[in-house]
Amino acid sequence: MSAKKNKKLKLKYINRDISWLTFNERVLQEAEDKNVPLNDRIRFLGIFSNNQDELFRVRVAVLRRMMRVQKSQLKVFDVNPQKTLTQIQKKVLVLKNRFDNAYLEILEDLKKHKIFILNEKEINSQQGEIIRQYFNEKVHQRLFPIMLDNNKKMPLLNDKGIYLAVRMVKKDKPNATRYSLIEVPDGDPSRFFMLPDDGDKKFIILLDDIIRYNLDAMYYIFNYDYIDAYTIKITRDAELDIHTDLSESLLEIIQKSVKRRTKGETTRFIYDAQMPEDMLQFFAKKMKLQRNDAIIPGARYHNFKDFMNFPDLGRKDLQYQPMPPVHHPLLNTNSSITSVLRQRDIFLHFPYQSFHHIIDLLREAAINPNVTSIHMTLYRVAKNSSVVMSLINAARNGKQVTVVMELQARFDEENNIFWSNKLQEEGVKVSFGVNNLKVHSKLCLITHVHEGKQVQYAIIGTGNFNENTAKVYTDIFLLTARPEITKEVKKIFEFFDNRFEIGKYKHLMVAPLNMRAKMKQLISREIRNAKDKKPAVLFFKLNNLVDKEIIKKLYEASNAGVKVKLIVRGICSLVPGVEGLSENIEAISILDRYLEHPRIFYFYNNGKEEIYMGSADMMERNIDHRIEVLVSILDKDIKKQLKEILELTWKDNVKSRTLVHGHLNDYVTKPKNAESLRSQLALYNYFKSYYEKLKTNN
Repeated sequence: MSAKKNKKLKLKYINRDISWLTFNERVLQEAEDKNVPLNDRIRFLGIFSNNQDELFRVRVAVLRRMMRVQKSQLKVFDVNPQKTLTQIQKKVLVLKNRFDNAYLEILEDLKKHKIFILNEKEINSQQGEIIRQYFNEKVHQRLFPIMLDNNKKMPLLNDKGIYLAVRMVKKDKPNATRYSLIEVPDGDPSRFFMLPDDGDKKFIILLDDIIRYNLDAMYYIFNYDYIDAYTIKITRDAELDIHTDLSESLLEIIQKSVKRRTKGETTRFIYDAQMPEDMLQFFAKKMKLQRNDAIIPGARYHNFKDFMNFPDLGRKDLQYQPMPPVHHPLLNTNSSITSVLRQRDIFLHFPYQSFHHIIDLLREAAINPNVTSIHMTLYRVAKNSSVVMSLINAARNGKQVTVVMELQARFDEENNIFWSNKLQEEGVKVSFGVNNLKVHSKLCLITHVHEGKQVQYAIIGTGNFNENTAKVYTDIFLLTARPEITKEVKKIFEFFDNRFEIGKYKHLMVAPLNMRAKMKQLISREIRNAKDKKPAVLFFKLNNLVDKEIIKKLYEASNAGVKVKLIVRGICSLVPGVEGLSENIEAISILDRYLEHPRIFYFYNNGKEEIYMGSADMMERNIDHRIEVLVSILDKDIKKQLKEILELTWKDNVKSRTLVHGHLNDYVTKPKNAESLRSQLALYNYFKSYYEKLKTNN
């Protein structure tokens, strides 16, 4: 075997953090793509920025903690934290430069549409008067400058916000320079201020620059020749330190841990690259930053996550055209959903279809006198959740309502604590899952007495019961009254109540109980079929593929001749298309206006096709450390739909990127003379067409 081939075979596994950065690069590609509407390009800049923040708050924080572990113990982690941090820093700087260039390009494209984002040096006197008035009325009272000197301790900075580092200089007394900090308000007032139009020209100025324009009003008591300000931002370790204390409830422990998060170790310091060197040194020393810390020079503006809410300016032509959700023809508002479910399974795909069907089912259950109980798992819910209010209404109507609330849904802990307390106040039984296992499954079980017999209805999904994210995440849900499935869903809720009742599952894969073994068993069946010269196919759509055992099994399948197709939105540690390792594996990623979120697992099974869908990604954390559920699809029509969804997504030649090593994130080449196919638009049209046929047949 050649040395070149040997080298390829060694590359069996891509580091998860580096792979995640290639996913965020795909987000940045959307911001760079001139075919994407301008407002949405700006929104993708915000998403990219928010993702980078989370990388440093979580993954970089974990790697920095690993560095404090003795070298002899690092083998347990199977990663070199210092090497990985160096790779991350290198990739982050490359992406930062692309990000800055993308923003400058977007500014120029906005100008072509007569939209101008001005800074404090570009406004005219009339605009200046308006800004002064706005500052005095809305902004000034929200600002609390902190004076700094060599002897004063640095205050604890908020890692969700941004600060203006202020320098006051006397020309003839350079040693008299003083420094100050101003936290830029977050959310109120808005980051974006619309100045009056000038004919058909529109003008926006950022809150940061409004403050810069009024620095003299902030520091009028000091007699300095000039004052300037540069943006800085920190990111902190956001991992919760959860210590076992038998005297405290899990709720109390999480509440304390969330508070401690505000004091986490600094994992990143970003500063305006135009900041003078002496000023940078002052703040670096004051913040006790070390050489090996992630100190990143940036552009003028930080916290670009705010750009996810960039004003639409009334310009609908600069946004994606709306795709109103399609309503399922069998789930209209004038008929009982439970009566439909007793006749057939229902499949929903958001946001192409309406999430209101889920809320309608919960509302119906809440007022139906024959419904006795509702059980539901909640991971992330909307701020003003109609789902939770439906459960509260059910409790008020005398139903037995049980909610398994996951308190450790990262960055949603406070929201979940709020809803936990609210639910308990209303008489809902709230439990917090199983010790050391996050409850990530998306389950609901409704118990109903119909004609003297108990009937149960289950909802099993890939995404959260969250009406807000259902508008921007693509997720799939199964609604069923099949006893063979509902009985197994009931066993899971019994497991939450009594951890000794594990139960046996035929139609569900449940992590960490049987999912790993079952998944390997189904892949092995395809391997046996391939070795027996029978057709063998695996087709997976998921968010992340990291688990080494599953990847090893997929490599084994490839070498046996199984045709493997993978659609992986985010992290893909598997290396496809390598001779002698994975030449029978193809892998792509789709990134478009909606965030791809379904998990679908297809097994050819010598023509007796099996398809599973549910909440689990193929990561060690999902398979071994979370409660996850995948359900076997028993309905032939839904199975056919899921297969068609996989095939339609695979044909995408507009928003599909290759995951082949050496060609990561290259757009898939459109075959000669082939029509453009953009899978998200094609799926929307698919459901409109499918439901027209369903209406006709019913």
